[in-house]
Amino acid sequence: MEYDFDLFTIGAGSGGVAASRRAASYGARVAISEHLRVGGTCVLRGCVPKKLLVYAAHFADDVADAAGYGWRVAPPVHSWPDLIAAKNQETTRLEGVYRKLLSDAGARLFEGHAKLLDAHTIEVNGKRHTAANILLAIGGHPVTPKIPGIEHVISSNEALDLPKLPRNIVIVGGGYIAVEFAGIFSGLGASVQLVIRGEELLNGFDDDVRVHLAREMRARGIVIHARTEIVKIAKRGSGFSLGTKAGAELSADCVMYATGRKPNTTGMGLAEAGVALHPESGAIKVDEWSRTSVPNIYAIGDATDMLNLTPTAIAEGRALAETLFNNNPICARTEIVPTAVFSNPTIGTVGLTEAEARAAHTAIDVYRTVFRPLKNTLSGRDEKTLMKLVVDRASDKVLGAHMVGPDAPEIIGGLAVALTCGATKQQFDRTIGIHPTASEEFVTLRTKVPEPKAKAAE
Repeated sequence: MEYDFDLFTIGAGSGGVAASRRAASYGARVAISEHLRVGGTCVLRGCVPKKLLVYAAHFADDVADAAGYGWRVAPPVHSWPDLIAAKNQETTRLEGVYRKLLSDAGARLFEGHAKLLDAHTIEVNGKRHTAANILLAIGGHPVTPKIPGIEHVISSNEALDLPKLPRNIVIVGGGYIAVEFAGIFSGLGASVQLVIRGEELLNGFDDDVRVHLAREMRARGIVIHARTEIVKIAKRGSGFSLGTKAGAELSADCVMYATGRKPNTTGMGLAEAGVALHPESGAIKVDEWSRTSVPNIYAIGDATDMLNLTPTAIAEGRALAETLFNNNPICARTEIVPTAVFSNPTIGTVGLTEAEARAAHTAIDVYRTVFRPLKNTLSGRDEKTLMKLVVDRASDKVLGAHMVGPDAPEIIGGLAVALTCGATKQQFDRTIGIHPTASEEFVTLRTKVPEPKAKAAE
């Protein structure tokens, strides 16, 4: 059977665009559809605009620190509307870049909501198209719990376009989105309260990282309400009242929820096409080749049960194009993936946490340092940096590297190369660092952290 296209991609985010461009470059007839704006979550509603706001928040520190270095600066005044306008201008520019990349590659763009009619047929705006292969790069969306008053809250989407900076904001959630926006709003002058159901922030991260970040955030004036669950929200004048399960009450003029995201898998015709989903999460089931339960339908990015990171989605998309259209079957490597949290201070991490390493290996060695960066000596800032290495004792292989502090994502990005290559602690020790920098601490760690005491038998 002759199809209209060799590949039809649904979703023009980073992963979908990467796959479509590369497939088209190999001569495939490619179409891609998007019902919102070209660029997807990362470019328009996530990584890029959020980090632009993170930069803005960090300038407050730079101005405060300048006095210790002899600068006399008048009290700064920040304009939130000017920041949002500049952010919007940049995301619009990037959307234009993405459109041009698709056009130059020869991919055809259909703008509108797409759904599957069967394993080879896609409908966009009432018109049907057929494809030999279909790629689902449909992303995800924020979700909120069903409690009274939840209609009053905003998500990270709306937080990027508020008409004015809140004076007092409550952020519910302890994941990376919550802590990043807590740093943004706090850095720009808002009073911030963070509400988490557990004991610590950032489930899944190394415990030392979690504790260190919370300590530094509290030092910046951010109030963290641990072991707290919001059960109702009510409008109170120009603000809101939040009732907790324990009977306490919090107040704010803005409430943001960052309690998770779900794949955009409803209303897509996936069941009709036979695409299997995970019953609990709604994520699309895929194998290591990004193939769904239907042999010619693939899925990448936030809609799957794999790593929900932009670079991972891009790697999956490019690997799929290589496999289908360049006679080069490859899988995206996701064993060692560096991760950043653009909190204040920032986090960079790659490899196993200490807990994961202890569970997977007979014996490990842990190296850890907490120090005051050189820049903070003259500025008078008390904030400290954390660095940590987790090493397999038997092989001397470095299993994980973790950092909280300025430039952590930039430094960990380099260490990810070393861990991908299987570097050992001895090779770290033989590396000559650059002085004076924070990064040199990773190659001068010599003292092992004492082994944790065994818990007494119950």
